[in-house]
Amino acid sequence: MDTATILWALLFGSIGLGYFIYGRRQSHAVARYTGIALMVCPYFVSNTVILVIVGISLLLLPKCLRL
Repeated sequence: MDTATILWALLFGSIGLGYFIYGRRQSHAVARYTGIALMVCPYFVSNTVILVIVGISLLLLPKCLRL
């Protein structure tokens, strides 16, 4: 892992924690599961470009799915 991957993983993990807390308090299932996915995703994706693409798409997922 290089420095860029670690920093992106830290950023997406932090935002994922925020999504998870928001989803748990507001009973918003999409935000809760998106938060979990954002926190777990960096463990499985090692390529920086793919990590950024997957992370941004997961960040936009609760905005697209209004349930």
